[in-house]
Amino acid sequence: MHPSFQQTFEQIEQQRANLIKRLQTLPTEVYHRSPAQGQWSISQVMTHLITAERLSLMYMKKKAQGIDQLPDAGLLASLRIMVLKVSQRFPLKFKAPKVVVENTPPAWSFEEMVTQWDTLRQELATFLNNIEERHVHRQVYKHPLAGRLDARQAMIFFQEHIIHHQPQINRLIPSAVK
Repeated sequence: MHPSFQQTFEQIEQQRANLIKRLQTLPTEVYHRSPAQGQWSISQVMTHLITAERLSLMYMKKKAQGIDQLPDAGLLASLRIMVLKVSQRFPLKFKAPKVVVENTPPAWSFEEMVTQWDTLRQELATFLNNIEERHVHRQVYKHPLAGRLDARQAMIFFQEHIIHHQPQINRLIPSAVK
């Protein structure tokens, strides 16, 4: 894996491991409990996060088929990812893109969620390992708000997306379990 990907990939993997460790002790009913009609349970949040990553990876794989024709991400993409990071840190609600909503399966069990995420991250590692050094900065990803980004910036979005949903997850974990 190219060094510019390695550190970010290790960070999102550590973030994932920490979140899974935290959720693995939850009783099943807490993991699946929705706080109110129309509000997501932890299982639905996790399914959403993984679906967003899966669709992002599918898009990157498709764009990578013509990677020689893609421009490099430059200063503007760096500014856009910084704005995206800031936006994900505020307690603002964002409507999930229609494609994510339409392709999100019913909430997975904890075990299925872990399996799905393990598989997805293995696929991401394989994808990153296959990007040649000359293509590292190519704009293979398109975020609905931030626009075109490179693969490392896409992983930064994955990281920030989890951070964005962390307060929601925290509110759903009973204080006795925290």
